[in-house]
Amino acid sequence: MKNLSPNPPKPFKALMVQGTTSDAGKSTLVTGLCRYLYRQGVFVAPFKPQNMALNSAVTSDGGEIGRAQAVQAAACRLAAHTDMNPILLKPTADKTAQVIMHGKVLANQSAQQYHDYKKIAMQAVLASWQRLTTEYQTVIVEGAGSPAEINLRDGDIANMGFAEAVDCPVILIADIDKGGVFAHIVGTLALLSTSEQQRVLGFVINRFRGDFNLLKPGLDWLEAKTGKPVLAVLPYLHDLFLEAEDALSTRHAQQSSAAFRIVVPHLPSFSNHTDFDPLQLHPGVQVSFAKSPEQINGADLIVLPGSKNVQADLARLKEQGWETYIQRHLRFGGKLFGICGGFQMLGQAIHDPHHIEGSSGSVKALGWLDMETTLETHKVLRQVTGHFFNDTIPVAGYEIHMGVSYGPALEQPLFSLPSGNEGAMSMDKQIAGSYLHGLFDLPQACDALLDWAGYQTPQAVDFNALREAGIDKLADSLAENFDFAELEAQIERFQNS
Repeated sequence: MKNLSPNPPKPFKALMVQGTTSDAGKSTLVTGLCRYLYRQGVFVAPFKPQNMALNSAVTSDGGEIGRAQAVQAAACRLAAHTDMNPILLKPTADKTAQVIMHGKVLANQSAQQYHDYKKIAMQAVLASWQRLTTEYQTVIVEGAGSPAEINLRDGDIANMGFAEAVDCPVILIADIDKGGVFAHIVGTLALLSTSEQQRVLGFVINRFRGDFNLLKPGLDWLEAKTGKPVLAVLPYLHDLFLEAEDALSTRHAQQSSAAFRIVVPHLPSFSNHTDFDPLQLHPGVQVSFAKSPEQINGADLIVLPGSKNVQADLARLKEQGWETYIQRHLRFGGKLFGICGGFQMLGQAIHDPHHIEGSSGSVKALGWLDMETTLETHKVLRQVTGHFFNDTIPVAGYEIHMGVSYGPALEQPLFSLPSGNEGAMSMDKQIAGSYLHGLFDLPQACDALLDWAGYQTPQAVDFNALREAGIDKLADSLAENFDFAELEAQIERFQNS
């Protein structure tokens, strides 16, 4: 590594971040680069050609994209747009996924069907790319998984296949905290074609903690071996909060035996894990994610989460003994809340006349709210604001669902929104549910819901402020540790080659 320069790079059209492995830090690096460049006055936007995630967000144009791209848009001070993630795959089972193109549901496809469809999907990716590069000065691109996954190279639209198609330079990030960082980098390069190797400008080593002097001989070897520079060694940032792209994160969960106990059944198609981030960050709350009731020891509040396959998750819930456990929990005065798919489970029945989730026409639900749900072909996607029913406490969130619920339970709503009343509260006020994701993000709403559940000390974190602080912390780290002068030189070399 050369000495760092305090000067930002000259504006460039695009840069792609690819990783040696999943969870190497691609999303985080893109987020930090977006905020860093925004601070330098660059009109910058994020882009991910193809994402596979159950954590999604609703955009300003009424579409659905991966949540990581919504966070990256916030880093650019932009409203998230569907062009920032034109293809989103939401797994419905091990071998099938709901394919979302330009924010709208296209179809459920098997892995083989989608593989055959990639040529068409690439056209959607390139259309979004054209619009973004026309509108913005710089676009920072995030790859998916690893570019060296040999079985996925044919027809690739997420990594080098995309980079080659649009002639985009690439930097490669690797996670040293997991070990094997030099093997990851050299091995990944070795599995790329000659032209792909040539578009890799350099490397970023992520999550380093230790003595840099002990690492430097390895960096010198890596640069000599590959002929490419190490652009940054980024430190392990403790207490950094950003929403997870897909996997459930419990890194920020509070651990207090005296805390208010919230239990969330961890179901196979558990979606929008980020709903629980503000609760995990809450100083007086302990959140437990459990696959069966035997894994927990008491609860004050049980929350049934969102689901990408409600009928299958409902069946698993019953198989694992949750229904009996929750009945006992309610008899002893505990509270129960359902979010989106979890809300649907609280009703009498779920009907699927169009076979959206499988072959089942109708299934019996848990029966704790007097309502039924029918799955429709149209997905509801909208951002909403409002207030608690018969109260002025504000609420904000977003809807992502294909179910329409109806019945007497909805006559006692939870919220008032511009579009009408929303959610339901049981007559004894022990059970409630809502279609809104992100309910706990606003501190006032989080405090009010926890007060209903039995925790009456207002201590909710300002989730949005915490996320902003995390993004700024990333940008500060890049300003200190990233060799932007070397990046500028490498981009210029690439452009002239």
